Amino acid sequence: MRRSAVIAVAAIAAIVFAALLLYRTKQKSLDELIAKAKRGAAIELRVAGLSEGYVPRKYTCDGEDISPMVEWGQLPHGTRSLALICFDPDAPRGTFVHWVLFNIPPGIGRISEGVPRTGSVSGVGLQGMNDFGRIGYGGPCPPSGTHRYVFLLLALDEELDLKEGVDASTLLSRAIPHVIGYGEVVLKYSRG
Repeated sequence: MRRSAVIAVAAIAAIVFAALLLYRTKQKSLDELIAKAKRGAAIELRVAGLSEGYVPRKYTCDGEDISPMVEWGQLPHGTRSLALICFDPDAPRGTFVHWVLFNIPPGIGRISEGVPRTGSVSGVGLQGMNDFGRIGYGGPCPPSGTHRYVFLLLALDEELDLKEGVDASTLLSRAIPHVIGYGEVVLKYSRG
């Protein structure tokens, strides 16, 4: 009986170790993809009217938890679509994705606040899966301390042939060869 219990415990430990290794590998690759995506022409970006500072409470889990307005300046010549990712690089278990939005028409100039949490948003684009396990925006909700929330806008030379509900890694993998510019805003939030 004791031998089978030892074998069972060892098997469970091996499974847990493998799962942790897989999770860390996924996070590392996401961070590498984010770094590779930051290339090309600089794009002026504002989130909730800000280029720095703190995420207004309205856009967090402590407020209305709706997406903020995102607006951009001049885009590089040849921009055919935009992609937007919001992520928290300070999350306890590694980079945590809060929003994935792509195939945004470049001519709209901005995304209004309160984008519906549906896969396809008319006139705005398609939304992917966040790390809360839902489609659309999930606002800042740090478990402790002050976290950074990065809004990364990518200008692409084509629309992406992806379906709604994709994760950030899949989006970035497909987008990177087509990135011709990017803009980034880093805002902070603390629940204390």
